[in-house]
Amino acid sequence: MRIIKLFLLGIVCLIVLMLIIAAFMKKDMNVTKEVIINKSKQEVFAYVKLLKNQDNYSKWGSMDPNMKKTYTGTDGTVGFISAWEGNNDVGAGEQEILKIDEGNRIDFALRFIKPFKSNADAFMTFEDAGNNQTKVKWGFKSKMPYPMNVMCLFMNMEEMVGKDFQTGLDNLKKVLEK
Repeated sequence: MRIIKLFLLGIVCLIVLMLIIAAFMKKDMNVTKEVIINKSKQEVFAYVKLLKNQDNYSKWGSMDPNMKKTYTGTDGTVGFISAWEGNNDVGAGEQEILKIDEGNRIDFALRFIKPFKSNADAFMTFEDAGNNQTKVKWGFKSKMPYPMNVMCLFMNMEEMVGKDFQTGLDNLKKVLEK
């Protein structure tokens, strides 16, 4: 009986320690990746502006070939929503175009439903890099709510998301340069 009490006390102490650590950990997650594409800014922007084209370069679009997609509105315009429902790797959610600065920037709202609910802001920017080249940046900003932010002790969410963004940008470069 004493061993069980000590075991339970140890578990309670571990949980309390994790909650204390989480209280002091950062909750913000910011990721930005970039690539140079050998195409004009206008060509790159016109392609990326259409959310349906993300299926051709986004890492997440390739993770479930049977993913169900639905669309609301006119693609490439403010208010357009691309929703998905897929396997455990991609979950379910939707992406909405919030703002378009024609030729320069697109802002998105990401609303994740499964495997857990959360919201994030994302953007893509486009800069003329000279010699018919375009610098594309893909960024993401989110919060890890307390006490879920303690997961950052065990996995680097910024690195994980960053790798996926970089894969998507590298795929975008391949698609547009072929």
